[in-house]
Amino acid sequence: MRLQSPKKTARVEKTPTRQRKSSRVRKSRIVDSASGKGKLVSNENAETSLVRHKDINSSTREHYTEQTERYKFYQPRSFSCHYPTNTTYLGKGSRAVDVARGAMGSLLDKLGKLVKEDYNLERSMKRDIESFSEDLAKIHKDLPKLEKLDGLKIWVDEVRELSYNIEDMVDSFLLHVELDSSSSGFREFPREGLKFLENDMITHRPIGDVIRDIKNHVQAVADRQKKYNFSVNDVIADPTAKAPIDPRMAKYINKKQLVGIEAPTDELIRLFGEDGGVSKQELKIVSIVGLGGLGKTTLARAVYDKLKAQYHCRAFVSVGQNPDVKKVLMNILFALGKKFNDLDVLQLIEELQKLLEDRRYFIVIDDIWDSEAWDPIQSAFPENSLGSRVITTTRIHPVALATCSAKSKFVYRMKSLSPEDSRRLFLRRIFGSEEASPDTPREEEISVDILKKCGGMPLAIISIASLLAGEPASTWDYVRKTMGAMTDGDDVEKMKQILDLSYIHLPDHLKTCLLYVCMYPEDREIDKFDLLRQWVAEGFVITNGRLDAVDLAEKYFKELINMCMLEPGKIDDYNNEVLSCRVHDIILDLMRSKSSKENFIHVIDGSKDETGQIRRVAFHYNDKEDTGISGSINKGSLSHVRSVLLRRTSLVPRFQEFQYVRVLHLELELSSMDLVDLTGINRLFLLRYLKVAPLRPFGYSLKLPNKIGGLQQLETMDLDYASLEKYPSDIASLPWLSHLSSRANAEGGIALPDRIDRLTSLCTLEGVCIYRSSVENIKGLGKLTNLRKLAICSAKFRQTMEEEEEIMRVDALHSSICMLASNLRILTFGISSEVSMLDVGCWSSSSPFPQVSHIRELNLLCCEFEKCPEWIGQLHHLYKFLISVKEVADGFSIVARLPSLAYFKLVTFVKEEKEESVVIPGRGAFQALKHLIFHCEKVSLTFEEGAMPKLEKLDMQLRWDMTCEFLPVGIDHLQAGTLKEIWLRVHWHPSCPVEGSQDFDDDVCSAKCNDNCEHKEPVRRLLEGAFKPHHHTADISISFVDYCYVGDEFDEEDGDNELTSTDSSTSDEEDGDNESD
Repeated sequence: MRLQSPKKTARVEKTPTRQRKSSRVRKSRIVDSASGKGKLVSNENAETSLVRHKDINSSTREHYTEQTERYKFYQPRSFSCHYPTNTTYLGKGSRAVDVARGAMGSLLDKLGKLVKEDYNLERSMKRDIESFSEDLAKIHKDLPKLEKLDGLKIWVDEVRELSYNIEDMVDSFLLHVELDSSSSGFREFPREGLKFLENDMITHRPIGDVIRDIKNHVQAVADRQKKYNFSVNDVIADPTAKAPIDPRMAKYINKKQLVGIEAPTDELIRLFGEDGGVSKQELKIVSIVGLGGLGKTTLARAVYDKLKAQYHCRAFVSVGQNPDVKKVLMNILFALGKKFNDLDVLQLIEELQKLLEDRRYFIVIDDIWDSEAWDPIQSAFPENSLGSRVITTTRIHPVALATCSAKSKFVYRMKSLSPEDSRRLFLRRIFGSEEASPDTPREEEISVDILKKCGGMPLAIISIASLLAGEPASTWDYVRKTMGAMTDGDDVEKMKQILDLSYIHLPDHLKTCLLYVCMYPEDREIDKFDLLRQWVAEGFVITNGRLDAVDLAEKYFKELINMCMLEPGKIDDYNNEVLSCRVHDIILDLMRSKSSKENFIHVIDGSKDETGQIRRVAFHYNDKEDTGISGSINKGSLSHVRSVLLRRTSLVPRFQEFQYVRVLHLELELSSMDLVDLTGINRLFLLRYLKVAPLRPFGYSLKLPNKIGGLQQLETMDLDYASLEKYPSDIASLPWLSHLSSRANAEGGIALPDRIDRLTSLCTLEGVCIYRSSVENIKGLGKLTNLRKLAICSAKFRQTMEEEEEIMRVDALHSSICMLASNLRILTFGISSEVSMLDVGCWSSSSPFPQVSHIRELNLLCCEFEKCPEWIGQLHHLYKFLISVKEVADGFSIVARLPSLAYFKLVTFVKEEKEESVVIPGRGAFQALKHLIFHCEKVSLTFEEGAMPKLEKLDMQLRWDMTCEFLPVGIDHLQAGTLKEIWLRVHWHPSCPVEGSQDFDDDVCSAKCNDNCEHKEPVRRLLEGAFKPHHHTADISISFVDYCYVGDEFDEEDGDNELTSTDSSTSDEEDGDNESD
């Protein structure tokens, strides 16, 4: 029997008989190699490495776990790799991988592919596939419900593991068949890849045997279901199901024990008094939102108790996860002294409206999970202009927005307790008084760790403190180590069930995405885009089209934020986009516990070997010895791992043994002297996501293989801070590569790969240098029609390039950007020094980039412009803009017309003494601007009345000889109360040469600045006197910098150089220029 890849076209062309015969012989040899019937002859030698291995099943698992020791590391040899037009994407399908069903969904798609497409399978094989696919489809449908039945966990776990094992078989088969094709595409595969497949325990076996084994496994699972006589109906009728816990049961014992409640109570009451577009007499609804256990109900109760005496009618009722609107309305009426049993919802609403129509009322609606349930409840509250108030509480942010007045102005987001309040509550619960303290230093140390783990969650603190009361130090230490898993004691059980409610409420795809954060260490801020791309690579996010998978993943991310299961980390202040997230320690413990039970993710810390098949693994440990992890690898527990987070450099050589890995994230402790050798990466044929990054932002040496054409499934290659001058020569042969980045490249930028125009799936390209790239490749950028983000940096050796060569590259770049303009959203030019400024004089014309109006972020700080180009005024969607110019001129009037601009940074780099005066227009200009950075010390500013009405942050660099005549005029015209931060940077002592120049001497310049310290105080007083009277609520920081601003470091997270300060008016001054992309 011969195997072949599916037919791609109906067109058939005649082939000479001799050629057809030769093709059949060649194909027969490759197919026989895949099925174990023949030998594969290499171009360089005739070695055969076919080894018979046992099948994957539980009874033989112990026999094949030792096979990873047989794999050898093959250095890549030279091979010819053509560029595919029809390479199969193994992760594409209509169903996702999830924690409830394992790989069952994606497996069914692939089995359907085997039947529908022409792989030249025998009819009996197709019938077998169709037969067991039907059984798997039924299991796939029922599995999430069946797992809820007592006594079925072993069976459910077996089914999930079976789905992973079968998918590994099918992936290996499909990958092998990819080798059996005509001369086009990735079919001309590196011989090392064939050796990998020969040694693999699956693909060398005849496909008929594989299909029969799959059929037997599936039949055994189906028979076991019939034998135990269970069904989906059993889940509904299960009489042993536990009653759900009321999440509001966990309250403080009495009011005297409330800690940290005063400030939130006062803030909530203040919201009641604010107008926010609602008059004081109108009905006002304030919503409290936050994670379960943070104290939403407690806060609402405290405010209710404090204010209820001021209202004629008052009620405090709960809705719950399964709302009964009729019951809620009846409870409100009952609290108001009315009782109705025989009325429907509409009648109850009418009765409540009549009762409240002429009365001032205060009602709390607690624990709302669904905005649809809120609508009929809200309709019962009449607008009677008597100053009535309503509080709602919810765990879900969109519900909070839907239930409050005036959108987000009346949403109060719960905060964790401060460390001081956490300790007070902890001590009061254990010892009965916050004045008490632990008996021993050891208990004191343990209590600090426990409180850190509780993270300011009142419910968690109370629960753990209750367990520790009266217990010895040994028990405290035990709780510290195991508190995430302990279930003894009613309070702990309630805490877990309350936190678990939010998790149970999630759909399967969100549960899966949430559990994946277990890969990351505790207290880690997780980059959003890293997480989204990992979800996509793992197959958790499936769409009909591939290029919008990350967009759908971002929707999942936002839902988890709104459910308060993930906490927002860094937020872009200018478009309110969440850029990173954190996971509360208590939630992380709960998720890791669930993940371990479901064999979803294992965290290995080096202390012990892991047994059994592990699907996803995070290596978290700092010990020097690798015995535990190495033992797990040697025993085969990681032979089928799909995701790996590796944090130890010494283990990098072992990654090549993870044959089935999809996500490889190397987050390493590195220095400039370290070398990360990834030359074995070309063996990981199923790899979709690769990221290498240091734990701290230091450059390091990175070695990649010369060719990586075998990684045909790769979607993301992210190499942060790597010292790398070029990519592997055949990287353009990767058909699904959508994100290619080398941010903050230690070499000043990486050359564009040859034939880059073939990377048509590319959406993000970062860290490339046009001076290292050929003109042809720069022109090739214009064919990347899916490109949304392009970040270019310039190399240090630009000054050695001939002017003609530079002009050719700049012209080619201009041409490519014009071709990309309609789709490009972010365009960045980053630099490391002034000598690398990009000469783009030709871009100053009236319209150099047609159809560029959709761009949202534009960074031109490394481009040499005489003045701001007029075409900037056409970018109506631009919300972030950075530019450096020689002359400010009418730049402000051009930019002022941009309706969406929220962030604007303007820098001048003229060294000669040239004075300018600029007027910032008033009403109608800069209507959306929130952050202005103005580093033009020789320019005097005048703010007209009504200028920049939404400005929140002002950052100015001022001249060293500051006097009254050079102060900005019209500071009082900036909106008082809106302006929150003012950064005033005085470039001190003009005789200091620019840093990086030949005459620069750091010690000499610093000494000159320090010698003039007595002259700084008058300048500080002058600036404070000018700004504080008009903006007394703003945080004003005055610093004296000892060198000139010279450029913009290329970095997505922090776009600007830090300004070294020799003196500051605040002791805790931050950079102040920490912008977020």
